[in-house]
Amino acid sequence: MTATAPRDEQLWSRCAGCASLLYRKRLRRNLDVCPECGAHARLGAPERLRQLVDPGSLRPLPDRLPEADPIDFVDVLPYPHRLTAARTSTGLSEAVVCGTATIGGHLAVLAVMDFRFLGGSLGCAVGELITQAAERALDDGVPLILVTASGGARMQEGVLSLMQMATVSQAIAALREAGLLTVSVLTDPTYGGVAASFATNTDLVLAESGARMGFAGPRVIRQVTGRALPEGFQTADFLLRHGQVDMVVQRRSLRGRLMALLAATGSARPPRSAVPRQESAPRRERLADAPVAEPAPADRDAWDTVRVARHPGRPTTLDYLDSVFDGFVELHGDRLGADCPAVVGGVARLDGRHVMVIGHQKGHTTAELVARNFGMASPAGHRKALRLMRLAARLGLPVITLVDTPGADPGVGAEEQGQAAAIAENILTLTVLPTPVLAVITGEGGSGGALALAVADRVLMLEHAVYSVISPEGCAAILWPDRSAAPQAARALRLTAPDLCRLGVIDEVVPEPTPAAHDDPAETARRLRAALLANLLPLLDVPTATLVRRRRQRFRRFGAARATFRAGAR
Repeated sequence: MTATAPRDEQLWSRCAGCASLLYRKRLRRNLDVCPECGAHARLGAPERLRQLVDPGSLRPLPDRLPEADPIDFVDVLPYPHRLTAARTSTGLSEAVVCGTATIGGHLAVLAVMDFRFLGGSLGCAVGELITQAAERALDDGVPLILVTASGGARMQEGVLSLMQMATVSQAIAALREAGLLTVSVLTDPTYGGVAASFATNTDLVLAESGARMGFAGPRVIRQVTGRALPEGFQTADFLLRHGQVDMVVQRRSLRGRLMALLAATGSARPPRSAVPRQESAPRRERLADAPVAEPAPADRDAWDTVRVARHPGRPTTLDYLDSVFDGFVELHGDRLGADCPAVVGGVARLDGRHVMVIGHQKGHTTAELVARNFGMASPAGHRKALRLMRLAARLGLPVITLVDTPGADPGVGAEEQGQAAAIAENILTLTVLPTPVLAVITGEGGSGGALALAVADRVLMLEHAVYSVISPEGCAAILWPDRSAAPQAARALRLTAPDLCRLGVIDEVVPEPTPAAHDDPAETARRLRAALLANLLPLLDVPTATLVRRRRQRFRRFGAARATFRAGAR
C-alpha cells in the first residue's frame, strides 16, 4: 500500500497490488489486506502484535540497550544519525519488539521485527533482544514465536552483525534441546542473514500470504546470473511448492493457526523445573571485555587487502590439504541428490591425528574457478558439509574448516533448493556439535556463506584474508552513490584480520610470508600447520560439555556487542 499522508489522517489508500482506492477504516478492519485483490500490506511490529495476541496480555520485554556504533561506521551519513532518524520515524527503539503474551490463552514469548526500522536489519541490539526473548522463553518453559521482516544483516555494524546469526541460532538450539516449540512467521520481506538463521531454523516455519523469503534478493540474483526470474519467485507459494515452509496462511487466519499449534504442543510442555537453563556469558557482557589475541600490525590498506585476499594465486583448500595435512580421503555428496564442487571435505591426518577437514574450493585458473563456482556453495554444498560435521562428531574426530568464499551461491536453483535453510541448519548444528571445531579464514570470508563453516571454538585468520557481512562493492552500491566507493566501504566495514582481532571476532592472526601467501605457499603452509596444532591440541583435552558451553559463550557475547571500535584500530 502507498500513502501520501500520515496513516491516522488519511482517509483513502491505494492498493499497491490492484491500484484500487480503498477507504482507510475499511482496510484497517480487514487487517490491512485489500478486499479487492487480497494483497497483504506490510505491518509495523505494534500493529502485528495487536492482531496476534489476546487483548491486554502483552507484557513488553526491556528494549533499552546502551547506544552502539561498534565499528564507528560512516558512509554518506554517520550511523548514529541513521539510528536517530529510524527511531523518530517509527517510535521504536530498534527493529524488533519483544514481549510475553497469550494467544488464545496460551502463553508464549514473541519477537516481532519491523521493516520500517532500517529495513528490519539484524544488528547487535536486535540480536541481543531476540536472544533475550529466547532466553526468557527457556526460563519460563514456553514457546517462542518469531515474526520476521528484514532485508538481512546490518552493514553498518560489519561482521559483528553477521555474528548475530550464530548468537540467535544457538538460543534457538537451547530451546530445541529443552523440548520447547519454536515457530517463525515469515512476512514480507525476509532476506539475507535473517532468512539464513532464525527465520528458517525453528521447528515450524509459516509464511504469511504474499511474503517473500530468500537468501539473496531478486535484484542481486538478476545481476549475478543475468537471468529472468521465474513467475512468483521466492513468494510464499513458491516456498511451499519447494518444501521450504510448513504452510502459507492468510493474515485473517494467522492468529487461529498459532492458537492451534500452541494448543497442540501445550500439553506436552515440560514443567519449568525440568527445563535446563543453558549456562551462558552474562547478558550484558561487553565485547571489549572478552580476551582477544594481540593483532598483527595494520600496515596495508583495507582495499589492498581485499585484492590480495582475492588473488587467483592464493593457496586453496585443496592446496592446503596437500601441504598441511596428510592422507586426505575426499568424501562426496549430500546424500540427497548432488555433490557441490565448491565445497570439499573428507578425512585427513594432522601430525598423526585424524581430523575431518571441510573447506571452500575456488581454483587458480578461470576454468577451475568456473568449475568450482568461484567457491560459492550451493545448498548441496552446505548439506555435504553438514553431513561430514555430523559424521565427525559420531566418530569423535575434530573438525577443521577452511573458509574462502565470496558468499553462498546466489542463483535461482540455490533458492529453489533452500539456500537460506541450508545455511541456517549448518550454523545451528555447529553451535552444539559435540567435537572440537577449528575454523580458518584463508582468503575471502563472505557473509552467511562463510559463517556456515565458521562457527567454531577457535577462529583463525590469515594475515591478508578478509571477513565481512557484505562485499565492499555491495556495500558501496547500497550506501554510497555507486560501486566506485568500494575502497571507502572496505575501510568502513573493518574487514581485515587486525580489525577483527581487535573486535574479538577472531582469536588469532596467522602471519603470511612477505608480501603474501601466494608468493611463498610452502612457508604459508608451514605457518598454518603450526597454528592449527597450537590451537587444536588444547581443545582435545576439554570435556565435550565444557567445549560446547564455551563455544556458546563465545558467540553469546556478540549479542551484547556494545564496544565501539577502539582508537588506533583504523
